[in-house]
Amino acid sequence: MPQPPTNGPSASSVLRFADLSTRKPTRFEIVPEPATLSALAADLELSDLRKLRLAGALHPEGKADWRLEATLGATVVQPCSVTLTPVTTRIEEPVLRRYLADWTDPDGSEVEMPEDETAGPVPATLDLAALLAEELALAIPLYPRAEGVALGAAVFTEPGKPAMTDDDAKPFAALQQLRAGRKPDGG
Repeated sequence: MPQPPTNGPSASSVLRFADLSTRKPTRFEIVPEPATLSALAADLELSDLRKLRLAGALHPEGKADWRLEATLGATVVQPCSVTLTPVTTRIEEPVLRRYLADWTDPDGSEVEMPEDETAGPVPATLDLAALLAEELALAIPLYPRAEGVALGAAVFTEPGKPAMTDDDAKPFAALQQLRAGRKPDGG
């Protein structure tokens, strides 16, 4: 997981829940400086990070719970996973987090995924810069591809035998081969 910038979060990016109004939403907008963009790009192994913005609000819910609703916007440049040419991707993602005062961590060695994966305990402080870095890491494409580039089919087989293709691996491929008068094993 990427870390927030090494020069530390700015005072405006860290919110103390105890200091927030429980009657109205607390609005925020984080737009990192160029040095921070460069550091995040290096951490995430991006070729370039041109724009980055997290804007939204923390809404009080009940006496002690909070709901964060925001939008993450970014323009990232990554190498194509096939050709290594630069690929520019525009990211616009909604961000939703719920902070619950009565949160209890699950016990035991085997823990099931919670029904609400956006929920967690209310922390003493919320570092919006760290949240921005985490959400960006989750939103960037894992295998970006340049426009018009397709991943070729890799086929492997013994010499002298026909290679198995993706079509051969389909559930009814053997039935098609039988109907065509061939044995299902390719013979």
